[in-house]
Amino acid sequence: MMKSIHTKPITGTWFEFRHHNTKEGKYWNDTLQGFTEEQWREKLREMKEAGIDELAMLATALKEKAYFKTDIFSEKWQLAVDDPIGIVLDEADKLGQKVYMSTGFYGNWRDPQLNMTHPEVLKRMLRAMNELAELYGHHKSFYGWYYPDETWINGHFDETFMNYVNNSSAEVHRLGGDFKTLIGPYGTKDIQADDRYVRDLEGLDIDFIAYQDEVGVEKSTPDQTAAYYEALKKAHDKAGRARLWADVELFRFEGQVYQSALLPASFDRIQKQLEAVSPYVEKIFCYQYPALMSKPGSTAPLGHPDAEKLYTDYMNYLTEKQQGERR
Repeated sequence: MMKSIHTKPITGTWFEFRHHNTKEGKYWNDTLQGFTEEQWREKLREMKEAGIDELAMLATALKEKAYFKTDIFSEKWQLAVDDPIGIVLDEADKLGQKVYMSTGFYGNWRDPQLNMTHPEVLKRMLRAMNELAELYGHHKSFYGWYYPDETWINGHFDETFMNYVNNSSAEVHRLGGDFKTLIGPYGTKDIQADDRYVRDLEGLDIDFIAYQDEVGVEKSTPDQTAAYYEALKKAHDKAGRARLWADVELFRFEGQVYQSALLPASFDRIQKQLEAVSPYVEKIFCYQYPALMSKPGSTAPLGHPDAEKLYTDYMNYLTEKQQGERR
């Protein structure tokens, strides 16, 4: 019990209107598509109750269909609600939550290199950013932007990714306001947190980096990740910019990694993940609360049945943790 007293809780999550990988989203894609306005609002209230105050929207478009009114694509996603982004932002306004608006996917989500370099894709992305800012910029919950096209950090950030991030941030600055920016890269176990990496961080125009812990995709274990984040903290401290966050993966695979449905992991494993990264990061995001955690009795049930158990186990843990801290 004493070990968990200083463990940071999950206070941010990614969310989506439809999971991009159909096999992975087996247990929630159809349900999400049918969510009513009240169910979306209930899901945000549920997340707020669990202590989540920041949300990163995974996509504002997917498979050449948008989630908002635009003619960038000829089709719009046919959901049970006409303006899911507006509903989420309106409820987040009421709850005091912060939302990062996605800048993707305006090309094939499976090909991030193309999305980061192809002139037509980038043109669509920049146009979407301007339209989204115009449509939703009045919401106080519209806090920042999330850049979803990620590539493997093979030791260091590659030039293509750095250009993509910096050019996206240049557009954010041009749009005005005080928008913050977020990325969630992978390859955490492969990072060489040396002087070159420090220089990469110094040259990257981004506010927050939530590195994937990669436990769910079976590239790391909770016993290994503490060392990765400890090294990253030293590099971020030297660079003096880009605050260090973690993206803790709440899932396991039903079968083959990347080729089967995502299921909620056991809380025993997740607690170890939280304990490993907590000493080094400022904030813990997760992938993802919706569908992998679900409050029993909610009017917006979502995901595999084990999502209710994970919710219950996590909330019981938070209660015990708070009681321990008061002693």
